[in-house]
Amino acid sequence: MCARYEPPMRFLFVDHDGVGVEIDSPIQNELFPRKQGYFVRRPLAADAGDDAVSRVEPVTGRWGLISRLTRPDKLVDAEKLSTHNARDDRVAKSFTFGNAWRRAQHCIVPAQAFWEPDWRTGAHIPTRFTSVDAEPFGIAGLWDTYKDESGALRESYTMLTTNADTHPLLRHYHRIKDEKRMLVLLPRAQWAEWLDASAEGAMAFVSQYPAERMIATGHPVEPKAKAMLAKRAVPKPPPIQGELL
Repeated sequence: MCARYEPPMRFLFVDHDGVGVEIDSPIQNELFPRKQGYFVRRPLAADAGDDAVSRVEPVTGRWGLISRLTRPDKLVDAEKLSTHNARDDRVAKSFTFGNAWRRAQHCIVPAQAFWEPDWRTGAHIPTRFTSVDAEPFGIAGLWDTYKDESGALRESYTMLTTNADTHPLLRHYHRIKDEKRMLVLLPRAQWAEWLDASAEGAMAFVSQYPAERMIATGHPVEPKAKAMLAKRAVPKPPPIQGELL
């Protein structure tokens, strides 16, 4: 599971024919679930044959996919769910992700770095993962649109994950007894292929990214920050009867 990442300031998307499209990031802050981030997809008018239409487009949306099939009376509940990651072994049958999966609404989520927790010492050490060549990662993602409370269309996206129990590097992260998961990171040569892949062919892109292509750097939490985190972790008292939950 990934719940923190950093978008690149700028990155180069190379299409099938070798033509590059340079994209400036519309979002430059460190990102957490339910916040506004961005992803890259084929423009909706890409199949119209208009040469004026860009090959790819950056789209700003909610990191945490909400299905277009979500009913208005279920939107509040959908917004509370953890949908920033989509498991490869459940995505096709999931209500939240199934529509985007069946429609092959693929996207690339560019990331200069992503973070995972290291619990091997018994304490949480946030660990930053970067590429050995300092280039951005391309994360395989799905996107979908939904209607907000006012009826306006909104964009949202998620990142695919796969099992990492046997991965030489990422099997050491997350809590000891938890299943190990990792993002589906695509080699640059597969970015365009992923955007154009069919739903039937999508699973062929799911694999473990080579450990030797990543650098993991631990960032121990400072004592003051630890105290603040501990304070936040203190359970809140139950609400008084009649108080709005």
